[in-house]
Amino acid sequence: MQAIFKGLIIAATALSAAGAATAAPAYPSKPVTLIVPFAPGASADGVARLLGRKLADGLGQPVVVENRPGAGGTTGLMALAHAAPDGYTLAIGATGAIAVNHHLPDAAPLDAAKQLTPVAKVADIPLVFIASQQSQLRSMQDIAAQAAKAKGGLSYGTSGQFTSQHLAGELYADMAKTALVAVPYRGSSPALTDVIAGQVPLAVVDLTSAFPQIKAGKVTGLAVTGTRRAIAAPDIPTVAELGFPGYAASGWLGMFAPAGTPAPIVAQVSAQLETILADPQVGAELLTLAVEPAYLDPGAFAAYTRAESDKWGKVIGAMGQAKSQP
Repeated sequence: MQAIFKGLIIAATALSAAGAATAAPAYPSKPVTLIVPFAPGASADGVARLLGRKLADGLGQPVVVENRPGAGGTTGLMALAHAAPDGYTLAIGATGAIAVNHHLPDAAPLDAAKQLTPVAKVADIPLVFIASQQSQLRSMQDIAAQAAKAKGGLSYGTSGQFTSQHLAGELYADMAKTALVAVPYRGSSPALTDVIAGQVPLAVVDLTSAFPQIKAGKVTGLAVTGTRRAIAAPDIPTVAELGFPGYAASGWLGMFAPAGTPAPIVAQVSAQLETILADPQVGAELLTLAVEPAYLDPGAFAAYTRAESDKWGKVIGAMGQAKSQP
C-alpha cells in the first residue's frame, strides 16, 4: 500500500511539473519587439536593426523593430515602461532619455530608474572637440585661455540644446572653471560647416562627421570626450589625458526591458548581446554607424546609468536649468 501511495505521489508530481512546463514555455517562444525611440535612419535605428538581426539568430525567434520617435527618445521608452514585463518587449535607450531629460523642466514623466530594467550597455558614441583653423585654439588649455579673454565667454557649436555635445562642452567649462557659450545647430554637420568657415571657433561634434575634415586639415581635432581614445582616431587624445582627469562625456546606447522583467530573461538577452558585441564583424558594422561596441552587463549598466544621471543632473543644475525641487 505504501509503495502504491508513493507511486501516486511521484506520478502527481511529474504531472504537475509537466503542467507547469506547458503553462510556462521556455523564453522566447514567440517574436520579440524591439522599440527604437528614434526615427528610421538615425544611428540608434541602425544599431537596433543590426542587434535585432543578431539577437533573432541567437534567441531563435524573430525580433521586430518598431520605431516610436518623439520627445527626445522618451516616447518609445514610455511605451516600454507600460509593456508587459515578460521579455517580449525591449527597447534601445540613449543618454538623453535615460540620464538627462528627467532633470529638465517640463520633461516627460519617465523615471528610468523605477520603470525600466537595464539589460546591457551596447555602444558608445564618440564625440570630439574641434577648432577652426582660423582660431588660435590648438589645445584644451587654449580654450580656457581664450574664454577668459572673450567678453561673455567663448562660443562653441553643438548639435542642439541639452544634447550630449552640448553637455560635453558644459562639463568641460565646469571642470576648467571657464565660460563657454553654446551655439545650438540642427545637428553636427552644420556646426562642423561653420567651424570650417571660421564662423564659430570651436565645436563639439560626433567624431564620424568630423574625422574626414580633421584628416584633411580643415579643422583641428583637439580631444575626444570618452574615457579612452576612439577606435577610429587613436592619435587624438582624450580630454582627461590633457589635464582634466575624470572627464568623460560620450553619448551611449543601451538596451532596456520593463521593470519587473524576470532576472533570468534579462540575463539571457544580455549574454546574447555580449556575444554579439564581441564579434569583430559586428564591431566593424557599428563603426559605420558612428558608434563603438561597449558592453556592460545588467548590474554594471544599472550602476553606470545611475552615475550618468547624477553627473548630468549636477551639470544641468550648475547651468541653472534643473527642475526645481519641492
